[in-house]
Amino acid sequence: MPFYKAWLETRWRFLSGLAVLVCAAVAIVLAYPRAVAVLQEAARFDRASELGRQIAENLDLLGSYQGYVWSQWFRQTMRQLWALFAVMLGTGGLLAQTSGGGALYTLSLPLSRTRLLGIRAATALAELAVLALVPALVVPLASPAVGQSYSVADAFVYGLCMFVAGSTLFSLTFLLSTVFTDIWRPPLIVLCLAGFIALVREALQGPSTASLLGVMTAESYFRGHGLPWLGLFAALALSLLFLYAAARNIARQDF
Repeated sequence: MPFYKAWLETRWRFLSGLAVLVCAAVAIVLAYPRAVAVLQEAARFDRASELGRQIAENLDLLGSYQGYVWSQWFRQTMRQLWALFAVMLGTGGLLAQTSGGGALYTLSLPLSRTRLLGIRAATALAELAVLALVPALVVPLASPAVGQSYSVADAFVYGLCMFVAGSTLFSLTFLLSTVFTDIWRPPLIVLCLAGFIALVREALQGPSTASLLGVMTAESYFRGHGLPWLGLFAALALSLLFLYAAARNIARQDF
């Protein structure tokens, strides 16, 4: 019953995210021939300029289909879309239900607050795992349509890193949802924070492999340096810390 209730609360956000991510993955794959042609035409730009430098970097990645998929899908489109749906699934919960009286019904169930919160988090995390792995595995399935192939193992690694590292965004939103009673402030705060971190890293030109975004996209794995184990364990620990803090917040609430 509690799992079914959690599913009912999040199902449309989850199903919308799955549809958008799968369609975007197919679109990225089908756009490969056109992207190669456009960037090759753009290669005539002066590489000394900023625009020329960015084009040259993209051309280097497009030297292989694997580079194209990682740069256009896992590093950009999927990361941005997945992060959006992660914070959407993290919002809501008991405090957001107080205005409509839903919290009183939920709390009347024969379960502790911690268990209710754990069920809500586990349901959303399972949905996020599907949102990370299914769109990633769509790439190997769709690649033959453009005469290419893509490793299922690589797709699984990228999807797994997206889920583990990106779950910190979900967990932080989940924590903030135990602080604010509305459903809008938690995702807006987390998205603004993620955008600020990305801008600072880009301005400082720091090593992207050491950042949360770099771990989400498994950049070190793509560059041939292996899985970002330290980043993955740090992200997992941070997620657990946020979820624990959320449970403590709910336990102290007076409904």
